[in-house]
Amino acid sequence: MRILWVKVGGLWPLNTGGRLRSFNTIAQLSRHHQVVVLTTHEAHEKADALNAQLADCEMVQSFPFTAPKWRDPAYAATYIRASVSAMPVDVFKYRVPALRQEVSHLLTSQKFDLCVCDFIFAVPNVRFDLGVPIVFFAHNVEHLILQRLGSTIRMPVIKAVLAIEARKMRRYETAICSAARLSIAVSPQDRDLLRTCAPASASKIVAVPTGVDTDYFSPADLPESPGELVFSGSMDWKPNEDAVRHFMADILPAIRRELPETAFTVVGRNPSSRLRELAALNAVKVTGTVDDVRPFINAAAVYVVPLRVGGGTRLKVFEALSMGKAMVASSLAVEGLPLTDGTHYLRADEPHDFAAKVVKLLRDREARRALGEAGSALTRRNYAWPAVARQFSDYCEAAVG
Repeated sequence: MRILWVKVGGLWPLNTGGRLRSFNTIAQLSRHHQVVVLTTHEAHEKADALNAQLADCEMVQSFPFTAPKWRDPAYAATYIRASVSAMPVDVFKYRVPALRQEVSHLLTSQKFDLCVCDFIFAVPNVRFDLGVPIVFFAHNVEHLILQRLGSTIRMPVIKAVLAIEARKMRRYETAICSAARLSIAVSPQDRDLLRTCAPASASKIVAVPTGVDTDYFSPADLPESPGELVFSGSMDWKPNEDAVRHFMADILPAIRRELPETAFTVVGRNPSSRLRELAALNAVKVTGTVDDVRPFINAAAVYVVPLRVGGGTRLKVFEALSMGKAMVASSLAVEGLPLTDGTHYLRADEPHDFAAKVVKLLRDREARRALGEAGSALTRRNYAWPAVARQFSDYCEAAVG
């Protein structure tokens, strides 16, 4: 197949879960198909670095673009314009005129078997009426994230705005799934939710699991730091910041009452100044951007994922499991992942239960070892990227017939 892959938000460096999933899927597909990639990059990112990383692709082209954030002066104008549009503001703000023009040019002037809209944010830059089958790669069910985020907000005005945006996002996701030749979710739960939104298109909404680079994220024969806990993830993503703040306020104090020497490290890019201040008050280490998360994960005795908001599947979970780490996670953190509580990880949703299970693992080295070995074996057996990408490719080939 000859594939045009469109993604807004960049692919390199691999510092977000979405980039990791997209990059590895593209890298595997390009070994067997002709893949042309159109994407974007921010001013501080080196666009030419991506070409070297995706050397098997037919062409890689990136456009400079930075989406306005809600604190930016330009965001207010973007929101006002989006409010009279059918697009949710979180989609509207990702329109990139130069990217849309190039996508249309390629689809009308060259032969492609299909075009992949990678994330919902790529959709406004791709015309669906040019006769090329569209594959919608849905890393998340975005309206569910907005609903869950709204449930954690106390300010009535913001809560009402999020409710409006969630309804617009659901309508938009429904329209995309109805118009696309194929929609690929990243978990059976997300697939079923999208099928509920677009029941007439249920047969063309499928699920392909998340993968992990099992060679890169492999167990290391290094000693753990006793009492060390770690969380990793992009800290400029609201669900991750909410999880860390929740852990510091509601869970960590109970752990330290039992084990006063417990340390907690937060690894991930762009932590807010407010998060850093809260971390300092709670004797928590925040690293910011790091070149390699593995030393921090290797050093930890327990990996914690106390997510309360979010969607899709969490690559951070598979990465830690692949490295043989014992894990305590919320139900939402492992939603859509084929994990068994008590075998691959320990599930906890209430703060007191989460704290108790972390303490249990910190005190029981053998329990940590058993969980780590089971989790690592599962990811290596079923979720290495080549196997996952083959499923993605098979669905695409069937869709284009």
